[in-house]
Amino acid sequence: EYLQFLLPGILVQTIVMITMYTGVAINNDIRKGIFDRFRSLPIWQPSVLVGALLGDAARYMLASGIMIGLGLLLGFRPEGGFTGVLLAIGLLLVFSFSLSWLWTTLGFIVRSQESLFVASFMILFPLTFASNIFVDPQTMPAWLEAFVNVNPVSFLATAMRGLMHGTNVVGEIGMVLLISAGLVAVFGPLTMYLFRNKK
Repeated sequence: EYLQFLLPGILVQTIVMITMYTGVAINNDIRKGIFDRFRSLPIWQPSVLVGALLGDAARYMLASGIMIGLGLLLGFRPEGGFTGVLLAIGLLLVFSFSLSWLWTTLGFIVRSQESLFVASFMILFPLTFASNIFVDPQTMPAWLEAFVNVNPVSFLATAMRGLMHGTNVVGEIGMVLLISAGLVAVFGPLTMYLFRNKK
């Protein structure tokens, strides 16, 4: 039974943690001067960053498929069927793509990869470990449960569990989509501004 609860959460943790490497790659390209060359080309400027993020999304999808496959071998049985699993992975990709815009922004702002790793972990560790990925929040102290219940990662993990197991999680899905839209709305334009003006 615990595997049925745990695997969707572990999938969330794994993919969300991987997203920070988007910022690392951006930061590395900046230091190599690659973006200076892109800015001089007669192309739609956002395509450079959007293309990089979509490429990362393809890797997230592959990693998700591998983890689901391993889970099935270990006894994971999603009651929501193949459709539920696909919808859950789709929601995870939407959130991961949106979160990646935060890391691209930091990739432009932070000077070194080491500083970027520190900043990323300072954000990701509270989000992933103070969440409902591993245990039900009702087993936690009241003060921690209050944070866990409003944690975006908790909304995502709950939504994915519901989709995979065929339960009603419309509210959680709506919250994940709203948070994702907010991330893109804030960090998308900010990233593009930094992309155009970074020297």
